[in-house]
Amino acid sequence: ANAEVAPRIGLPRLPVVNWPESSAEHEHEDQWFGLHWKTRTLVKWAGGRSFIWVDDEITDADRDWVSMHHHGQALLHQVDSSQGLDDADFTALDAWLRAR
Repeated sequence: ANAEVAPRIGLPRLPVVNWPESSAEHEHEDQWFGLHWKTRTLVKWAGGRSFIWVDDEITDADRDWVSMHHHGQALLHQVDSSQGLDDADFTALDAWLRAR
């Protein structure tokens, strides 16, 4: 994102999430709720701050989890893995950022 996305939409270099080792308890809960393995960590890492998550595996379960557990604004933007990021994606990200 820092190399490809940020320069295209005029953002400075952004912090990067360091993924922790998964626990058996969280893996079980993630499967139960249908969560992506990144969801819980992103919400915790954001700590109430606004964030954008761009991924090809975001589901409604992830959106619901973020809505219930994150007190800041968040955009969970799903992309087509066979296409990658395209102009429409950059437009959507830009619009969300400008609306803040």
